[in-house]
Amino acid sequence: MKVVLTANAEADLEAIGDWIAEDAPQRAISFISEIRQACEQLGEMPKAHPLLPGREAAGIRRRVFGNYLIFYTVNTQVEVLHVLHGARDYDAILFPR
Repeated sequence: MKVVLTANAEADLEAIGDWIAEDAPQRAISFISEIRQACEQLGEMPKAHPLLPGREAAGIRRRVFGNYLIFYTVNTQVEVLHVLHGARDYDAILFPR
């Protein structure tokens, strides 16, 4: 299945890369590459990861990647919505009031 990253997900990856690059520029490049690969792998088995607990009706799934969470939906394609550090209040980001 095709995987697309939204503008928000691309912005998240850029921010993650910038943050890591402050201390380790080479690691920032490799880490972002690893996260992108993890996103692409979602197309192989898109429903392998669980729906968000308590928010199942939204259809958003979550894949854990180290300390980061990849949030995505599955329709005719996999759409990666956000890539966020697990310590962030992702509920407020995914479901703004």
